Amino acid sequence: MEDIMTITPLGAGQEVGRSCHLLTFRSTTILLDCGIHPGYDGMAGLPFFDRVDPEQVDVLLITHFHLDHAASLPYFTERTGFKGRVFMTHPTKAVIRLLLGDYLKLMGMKRGGVKSEDGQDSDVLYTEAELQSCVDKIELIDYHQTIDLNLPSGLKFHALNAGHVLGAAMFFIEIGGRSVLYTGDYSMEEDRHLMAAELPRYHASPDVLIVESTYGVQVHASRAEREARFTGTIERIVTGGGRCLIPVFALGRAQELLLILDEYWQEHPNLQSVPIYYASKMASRALRVYQTYANMMNARIRSQMDLGNPFHFSHIRNLKSIDVNNFDDRGPSVVFASPGMLQSGVSRQLFDRWAGDPKNGVMLAGYAVEHTLAKEIMSQPKEVVTMEGRRQPLNCLVDYVSFSAHVDFVQNRDFISSVNPRNIILVHGAKEEMGRLKGALMLHYNKLPEVCFG
Repeated sequence: MEDIMTITPLGAGQEVGRSCHLLTFRSTTILLDCGIHPGYDGMAGLPFFDRVDPEQVDVLLITHFHLDHAASLPYFTERTGFKGRVFMTHPTKAVIRLLLGDYLKLMGMKRGGVKSEDGQDSDVLYTEAELQSCVDKIELIDYHQTIDLNLPSGLKFHALNAGHVLGAAMFFIEIGGRSVLYTGDYSMEEDRHLMAAELPRYHASPDVLIVESTYGVQVHASRAEREARFTGTIERIVTGGGRCLIPVFALGRAQELLLILDEYWQEHPNLQSVPIYYASKMASRALRVYQTYANMMNARIRSQMDLGNPFHFSHIRNLKSIDVNNFDDRGPSVVFASPGMLQSGVSRQLFDRWAGDPKNGVMLAGYAVEHTLAKEIMSQPKEVVTMEGRRQPLNCLVDYVSFSAHVDFVQNRDFISSVNPRNIILVHGAKEEMGRLKGALMLHYNKLPEVCFG
């Protein structure tokens, strides 16, 4: 049995959310990512940890800082019997401390301070102290650095640039004479600040490729088309006297969208009287993180850093705090606010306030996960339910343009072809999208073995 490699998705098998994959081989156990599902609260959003003995996990590898890949890490390190090691890149560790601290505050707002009989927050996954204890356990890995844990299985791994967000990594794992490449979320498209993912050119073809399938067989419009639609829709809303809400996660795609819109405002003086707000308590800290790791971004950003900080925006105002009830929104404006799925927080409060006015608009610019309000409003329901449970009409414009930095079908297919794995496991995709991608890959690569999906 030890000579059979077992890979079990504990989350993101046939869904997007709570990415967590268990790999066991030659008496070694590896956990790949440790996320939560944004559509569920508390314990219900965790991966299916009952399928693993945490004490047996030797190492946990985190690909990037997004909540659906990293937010259950403190629960796993602090509230289970896990005694293994945790690795991620430098920027991922820096951002995780910020994002998960913010996530804790958002969850506290959403619970409204509900306590259980013992006086503790009900269904809380971890405390601020536990988060800090978790962060203290994290070890760092650079791109192309090989880590050898000196285990009998000969486990070694190294990180490759995955694009997607600052610090995102793929992991190339060698264990017991076999090799596995786990992509996490990856992007093959260079954007305004990030390089595209790199190909593992200096290695033999992996025995197993575990690869995302977020967009299935969909093909993205060109970047120029998407940017034109994004900026054009926002301009149409604000020139019509409306307010445009852009729900984003505080770090990641937000920085790319801010770069796009700041540049567009610079090129269009007629819009410069319309304020753009970035409503995030983490704005200044995020700026420092991005400044610190500019050397890990693309040549465009590195060259701009010689002249000044490209993340010091000319037309965007940072709001460290925003009292939605007292926010002066009498004129047109654009507001970037978190969280990106509209579950709670400032983005949800503004949505509840603005959704009834047909002059206003919501621009969704990232992948919308099932069981979230962001996904629900994409189908343009006539009514929505506010955070207080009140039904109200949905009269505002809802538009969707993807800047989520996941590969489309053509990019995924070409990457798989270049990597040339012996076996493929599809993860991180809705069941229907996965099924379509599996069919397309089997048709295109009929010489390959069976494509599996979780």
